[in-house]
Amino acid sequence: MAHHERHLLHRSGWLRAAVLGANDGIISTASLLMGVAAAGANHQALLMTGIAGLVAGALSMAAGEYVSVSSQTDIEQADLAREAEELQTNPDSELRELTAIYTQRGLSPALAAQVAQALSEHDSLAAHARDELGLHDMNQAQPLQAALASAFAFSSGAALPLITAWLAPHAQAQSWFTVSTLPFLALLGIVAADTGGASRWKSVSRVVLWGALAMAATALIGHWFGVTPV
Repeated sequence: MAHHERHLLHRSGWLRAAVLGANDGIISTASLLMGVAAAGANHQALLMTGIAGLVAGALSMAAGEYVSVSSQTDIEQADLAREAEELQTNPDSELRELTAIYTQRGLSPALAAQVAQALSEHDSLAAHARDELGLHDMNQAQPLQAALASAFAFSSGAALPLITAWLAPHAQAQSWFTVSTLPFLALLGIVAADTGGASRWKSVSRVVLWGALAMAATALIGHWFGVTPV
């Protein structure tokens, strides 16, 4: 009977961008709205602030992810090109280098040399990319995927406190933000933990704690610098 294992590493690229985007969308938008509400803004100003925060944040997250992951891709491609050149100009040295890597991982020198030779004959660049540079197809950087996942996740997260701002009685907006946002963050932590195979408790406690601190800080700033709307 065939043995199948379910690994989750292939999700690391988009999962990181999605969790970061949703977490930032909820926390930054809720905190922004909390601070503006604490400063005494009216209901219309509160909604316009939330919409502006959603649009600006989603575009900023997408641009940041695309630029960041593109830079990572450029580095990976440069390393691969350098490795391909070395394999062309000095294949014996590269073979010894690969052998040394396998020896350090626990193979006997003779077996390491045999494995290095066999893998080099099959696809030397792939062997060096995987075992020397640590590059794998499953965690290869994908800029567009990361940008889209981040923008969509941020918008989804930011929509939650924005809907709360729309539905909440204006006088009770801050309380509504607190009561609604923390469960949203807890749910995000559970989803992230289940998708990535991590501990629910650790994931939930991280996002809830930092979310609560962010909202408390912006609410305090709003009270300090509060203005009476004209």
